[in-house]
Amino acid sequence: MSGRGPRPLPSRLERRNALFQQWQALLTNRSKRTRSGEMLIQGVRPLTQAVAHGIELRALLSDGRDQPSRWAQDLLRTAPCPVVMLAPELMAELGEREDGPPELLALAAVPSDSLSRLDEVSPRLVVAFDRPGSPGNVGSLARTADALGADALLLTGHSADAWDPAAIRASTGSLFALPVLRVPSPRDVAEWVGRQRAQGEAWTVLGLDEAGGHELAQVDLTGPTLVVVGNETAGMSAAWREACDVIAEIPMTGTASSLNAAVAGSIALYEARRQRGAARS
Repeated sequence: MSGRGPRPLPSRLERRNALFQQWQALLTNRSKRTRSGEMLIQGVRPLTQAVAHGIELRALLSDGRDQPSRWAQDLLRTAPCPVVMLAPELMAELGEREDGPPELLALAAVPSDSLSRLDEVSPRLVVAFDRPGSPGNVGSLARTADALGADALLLTGHSADAWDPAAIRASTGSLFALPVLRVPSPRDVAEWVGRQRAQGEAWTVLGLDEAGGHELAQVDLTGPTLVVVGNETAGMSAAWREACDVIAEIPMTGTASSLNAAVAGSIALYEARRQRGAARS
């Protein structure tokens, strides 16, 4: 081991070189994001949310325009990381924009997936999304989880990547507002629930299924609850079904055979919020 730190970033980047290609790969290559532990954040609100919630920024990328907005000025002035000015055409490529370059992008560290992060927020309402196939659904459910008071979102099994740009865009930055953890197996989550129960917390594991046998509104969601949402096509895995205390359905009419997975999770979160509000009144 040489002991040398990472190579310093340039202050300007005017052409497509190896560094630019590394950043570009973060947009489309999950393996590159995993190996580097880095992602690119696009968009004013996602970047604002990332800064507000303490996501580690490793570089701010700027198009170097003469008259930046007040938002960009404030971030550039207070940035706790290097600032690299890119040629506008390079910024437009990284921003995946056809209407011109964005003012700023961020190179950021991917947050830890350790379940110990749950203990830091003392959760009472957690969502587990089992093997989601769509980054857009991951982002949509994160946005609802943030809006309706969930404390964390867990992605279990082989799932779409939460740090895919499509997921970040769909969440409008909510992926940074609560712990979002990629967990290899339902067993890991079940063990975490078991530890909470051993400490006296009466957690309920609720699975959603179109033929659950119980209507969602009939299930008590006022206590600590883990809501399990299945894969968009296959539903919950056998391991999750075994881990659930109760499986509930959302009543439907009309000709639709099922609800979008993120929509079903959103309805369950709203029902939990409704019940908890009624219990306090």
